[in-house]
Amino acid sequence: MAADRTNPAAEDRQDPDPVVGTPYGAVRGRREQGISVFRGIPYAAPPFGPRRFRPPEPPEPWDGIRDAGAFGPTPPKPPYSEAFAQYLSDPVVPGDDCLNLNVWTPDPGPGARLPVLVWLHGGALTRGSSAVPVYDGQHFARDGIVFVSINYRLGVEGYGLFPDAPANPGLRDQLAALQWVHRSIRAFGGDPDRVTLAGQSAGAISIGALIATPQARGLFRRAVLQSGPPEASERDKVRRMVRRMATRLKIPATAEAFAAVDRDLLLRTQADVGKLSSPVLGGPAFGIVVDGDLVPRDPLQALVDGEAAPGADLLLGWTRDEYRLWLVPGGLLERVDRLGAVALAGAMARCHCGHEVPRGYRTLHPETGTAEIVGQMVTDHLLRRPLHRLADARPGTSYVYEFAWPSLRPGLGACHALELGFVFDTGHTPESAKLAGEDAPQELADAMHSAWVRFVATGDPGWEAWDERHPVRVFGEGAGARAGAASGVLYPGDRVQWTRDRVQPTGDDISYAGDCGSYTAYGLRDRELALWTAPADPTPPQPPTRTPTPATPATTPPAPLPGGRIIRATELKSAVRRLRRAGGAQRD
Repeated sequence: MAADRTNPAAEDRQDPDPVVGTPYGAVRGRREQGISVFRGIPYAAPPFGPRRFRPPEPPEPWDGIRDAGAFGPTPPKPPYSEAFAQYLSDPVVPGDDCLNLNVWTPDPGPGARLPVLVWLHGGALTRGSSAVPVYDGQHFARDGIVFVSINYRLGVEGYGLFPDAPANPGLRDQLAALQWVHRSIRAFGGDPDRVTLAGQSAGAISIGALIATPQARGLFRRAVLQSGPPEASERDKVRRMVRRMATRLKIPATAEAFAAVDRDLLLRTQADVGKLSSPVLGGPAFGIVVDGDLVPRDPLQALVDGEAAPGADLLLGWTRDEYRLWLVPGGLLERVDRLGAVALAGAMARCHCGHEVPRGYRTLHPETGTAEIVGQMVTDHLLRRPLHRLADARPGTSYVYEFAWPSLRPGLGACHALELGFVFDTGHTPESAKLAGEDAPQELADAMHSAWVRFVATGDPGWEAWDERHPVRVFGEGAGARAGAASGVLYPGDRVQWTRDRVQPTGDDISYAGDCGSYTAYGLRDRELALWTAPADPTPPQPPTRTPTPATPATTPPAPLPGGRIIRATELKSAVRRLRRAGGAQRD
């Protein structure tokens, strides 16, 4: 490793723009609204040429002072489809030096020893970057947190599975960035012993893998998983993605052959092959895989068993209507409703469950349409069940939340990724308004952002840790949350109390303490999640027992259509293919 260059010239110390040393050279940031900001700092060498599809390598040291005033290049990625681009922003910065990170700090000096938050963006491991304006770290820095956001390789570059290259290079990039933070963040005012990892969707899945990997031990203290559980993808599923690309390109499915393909052509092929994949409908997709090295076993199982990240504080959660971002663009929501029982059978196949699960959801929510039942089933299968299981295995150090405020954009509800503008307190940006609409409530941003700041600083976000009562902090403006309660967010027997501070359980079913930004519910969604482990029985679902949820539900035959006709496997596959062609989309 290069010598630590932490002593820039004395004349540079008087520069109004801050200068900080890193292990590879000094960088000059910008002073913005009282915060020092450093953008585009390389933590690894450009991953192209002989480094293509290989683990990250250290960057070349530089002489003098490198300018860090602008975001660095973003990793290669296809654009969002037109249907999704109206909701999600994904700027592109050209260039090869895409393994870079950004730092926002209120005090760029080694004596500050402030808590650190490292952010991993979402985007289905195929899109996104640290340059998305929603992820601006100024408000975390304003509140005493050193905030770091990183870029990492995406798609086939970062998660292609080849016989002639190591698996998970994108995850290896993230680990390299975390190691950079451990070595370098003290010079920016951070404390390397007080690092919290946080991510949303694919970023949260990445965080789950990182905190479970042995190589990350000692590099973090806490973790936040927003709308993404620890998981490992099936190797065959990732291989199918690579093989389909290879077939279209007429090349072998090897890293050597893929490295010789024009980069733009590779991205177009990846987008074309991946357009039929969807969290709701499944399909081939890129993902983190067990590799026997960085990911020695399934991350969720390693965390549940207690062998990974022992004692780490965890903040875990989801949005009430995750599925609406996956189904509303392109009109897929209406198509699922029209398919009715066929769509429910497709959801059963996607979730590996029997007929008692959709039947139970229908009993609990008799006024709910098919698309919402399908969406909530898939959300529970993909997100809530594994996060519940993780919290059950780590009582006392896990905190669980649900984001329930409905977007002002038609049809989105409290959809996937909507909470980000509130967590970052960036609801004023046009990019946040694309999902939330104009004039999103500042009170809700204050409640969420302050909870995240408190968790990063102390490990306690401001409500009870998970225990046998299953406390869930529900974030949503007062009127919006009450509307959610009327539509099924809260159930008879759930105990809640509205408050801005720590909640104490009440003896009443529902207790309001003012029109504020959050409340705590006990046993929220337990009745739905109990359906996945209940024995097949025609009787209506009963109030849940609070027992840990097993990893894999039992599989039973598919539900018959009205009139008793059984859906054949070929018919089911055909229906799922039609839905994918109609509007499939990757998880954000």
